[in-house]
Amino acid sequence: MAVINFGSINIDHVYMVDHFVQPGETIASSDYQQLLGGKGANQSIALAQAGADVKHVGSIHESDASFKQTLIKKGVDCRYVRCNDTPSGHAIIQVTPCGENAIVLFGGANQTITADVVNKSLLDTSDNDWVLTQNETSCIDEVLQQAREKGLKVAFNPAPMSESVKSLPLDCVDLLIVNETEAAALTGKEALDDIIQVFQSDWQHAEVLITLGKEGVMMVTPESTDKVPAFEVDAVDTTAAGDTFIGYFLSAYSAGTEVTQALKRGCAASAIAVTRQGAAQSIPTQEEVDRFLAKHG
Repeated sequence: MAVINFGSINIDHVYMVDHFVQPGETIASSDYQQLLGGKGANQSIALAQAGADVKHVGSIHESDASFKQTLIKKGVDCRYVRCNDTPSGHAIIQVTPCGENAIVLFGGANQTITADVVNKSLLDTSDNDWVLTQNETSCIDEVLQQAREKGLKVAFNPAPMSESVKSLPLDCVDLLIVNETEAAALTGKEALDDIIQVFQSDWQHAEVLITLGKEGVMMVTPESTDKVPAFEVDAVDTTAAGDTFIGYFLSAYSAGTEVTQALKRGCAASAIAVTRQGAAQSIPTQEEVDRFLAKHG
């Protein structure tokens, strides 16, 4: 069983600041780092760290090939990662002392995935494989449709959320993964109870995971809801916390782990990640997650 992740590869420019910059304001940064990031790359690394067989499909500028090597060293199969002459996607990230972040995103090479690339990447799949994608690359509609035509399970994380998501073939999705803001945008509801009701009535074809930040995470199916609380830790940087959760949860869930245990494992991995700075650099190993769960239950 493999997870084929059609995802972004970004170069993160991370600035430590006292507070998020305001309109017309210039502030000094106390620290700067250039790191591997992007929701796609983060989720692929989390999947690999969790023990999954993950194949990443994406693009990066040829001058940034060292970041592709970083993915490979983390255990990600990068045979479908192309290096081309389009500038790499990148993000400008502000991080405050309490660990909150604000991000400006540039798509770049992430927008060069074509229908032909999608087709070639799915040629050697098997029936029990999963396809994962987010909303930071081109050809998402082709990914969803071709995966469904091949009978593959599809997990979709529509982040960053945009109005275009609503026009995608969402009936091809088996597992939708959203935060509260994204859930509200998709359902047109604000209260969590109303959001759940819409998903249970209108998403009969899929399971829906709603991440609730410090409140934990909830799995919604047409028949039931299953909520798992978050672990309490001192957050340093919340960048990639959701991506870490997705990778660890999907690795466990796709391998047949019972849903509550898979949710707990994702929450544990995410809890460790927020105690560290950076995106991909903050994602824990399986052994670290095992020790955390043994200690915190």
